[in-house]
Amino acid sequence: MEIPPSHYPANRAASVVLHYFVYQRGSPFRLFEMGRVNQASLEDIPGTGHKYHLKFEVKESIQNGSSLNCTAEILYHHGETPVAPEVHYALEGEFETHSKEADSILYNRIQHLSEPLETKNIPDNDGNMTEEMKPIFNLAKVASGYIVWQNSTENTWYNMIQIQNVKQMKRNDDYLEFSYEVLFHDIASQEIIPWHMQVLWHPQHGVKVAENSRQSK
Repeated sequence: MEIPPSHYPANRAASVVLHYFVYQRGSPFRLFEMGRVNQASLEDIPGTGHKYHLKFEVKESIQNGSSLNCTAEILYHHGETPVAPEVHYALEGEFETHSKEADSILYNRIQHLSEPLETKNIPDNDGNMTEEMKPIFNLAKVASGYIVWQNSTENTWYNMIQIQNVKQMKRNDDYLEFSYEVLFHDIASQEIIPWHMQVLWHPQHGVKVAENSRQSK
């Protein structure tokens, strides 16, 4: 069944695909944003759930702003036990830019800090953040893609909006580890949700959410 690509259900489903994509491919200096949804349809699979078929634009939001078309499917499972949506996507081409050099510089700088990194309120209540803290915020945005993917349903539309606290943890290997307390905004319900994320990052191995938990308000 075709559904209007500009309407809420199509954009909400495409947003989950985008978060899944960002978690796989993002970094402190590489983020992506969703462009226009060009085509959308909904398939009812009896006994399983709803599958959305989507075509939309994915745009680099930090580098040169190039866009690629993305064809995707996302299956929301119906049932009493919550299950993460199944996501499959394909890009028409590949983004030409990369962030390896900038990521490596940031990684080395954090590795050689005299004290572990620790800060709060990024951005502040007026929406401001320093240039120095933008990569730390971007790292949380990449990690939040995992949270959005794992916890989304057809009735949610999550987006991470603020780091309340972030603290670098000591490790005995090459990974950097950060303990994040962040806020998500559910656009569907207008609810603000606190969440804890334990995030590992290495520029050669990407971002991994080691632990996460929804917090009480």
